[in-house]
Amino acid sequence: MKILVTGGLGAVGAPLTAALRAAGHEVWVLDRPHHHGLGGRYYFRGDVGEYRQLEQVFAQVPFDFVYHAAAEFGRINGEHFYETLWHANAVGTKNLIRLQERHRFRMVFFSSSEIYGDWDEVMSEEVPDEHPVHQLNDYAISKWVNELQVRNSAALEGTETVTVRLFNTYGPGEPYSEYRSVICKFTYCALHDMPYTVFLDHHRTSSYVDDTVRTLATIAERFRPGAVYNIAGNTYHDIKTISDMILQGCSKSDGLVTYLEREAHNIRNKRTTAARAIAELGHHETVALAEGIARTIAWQREHYRV
Repeated sequence: MKILVTGGLGAVGAPLTAALRAAGHEVWVLDRPHHHGLGGRYYFRGDVGEYRQLEQVFAQVPFDFVYHAAAEFGRINGEHFYETLWHANAVGTKNLIRLQERHRFRMVFFSSSEIYGDWDEVMSEEVPDEHPVHQLNDYAISKWVNELQVRNSAALEGTETVTVRLFNTYGPGEPYSEYRSVICKFTYCALHDMPYTVFLDHHRTSSYVDDTVRTLATIAERFRPGAVYNIAGNTYHDIKTISDMILQGCSKSDGLVTYLEREAHNIRNKRTTAARAIAELGHHETVALAEGIARTIAWQREHYRV
């Protein structure tokens, strides 16, 4: 198939692109930086928030399939740069949907576990439709808006999309910024003797990037229009557990760590089930949390030369 990966230079998009190519697909990448991967033939520089730029891409290649991963990522990022977030996430997704209605490609939309908001029980895919859920920040709200945009197009125009809700994907290939995933941030801070904060009454279900990507790539072959999948690992853990693993792996003490009970406007517990993805996509965890953190530390040591 001819496949486009928006956000294909990102921490998930890049290994997903590699996995799809390894499976024999002809894969293009769309992202914002100047880039010359594969001689530039399979790379489009573009911003999903700009319709004209996207329109030119789809005029050149008749894509069968689009993985729409491009977005402004992260809760705090969405508060600090809310105008950029809404342009990329809401307008950008609508632009892709408009082109999908015209060109009839199938799409995988990347949502987030953040859409489960203040729900404090098991986060199964049906929860937002069956219970009152309050998203806790603009990033979460934008991703729920995107899911509704996708549903409306399917109902009105017959477009075919699968939605994936990623749970705390982490691993090598994720560069540090203050807006990145918690494992990425803790690792970077530990390696560079920088202070960070651990919220003791918060729990997560993390997924190593290779496991996430393998399942995402499978969707191209096992596509079920309208399906929604949680993509998550097996281990439900508190935040201190991963901090302790990282500190041990970096041979550091917790002298620079501040411990607090809770963080406002942040989901307290991300306890989920990935049973649907396991049954329909063959999703399974091959890299346990301790091993994944060790690989993440090794990658950052090499990448940042520390």
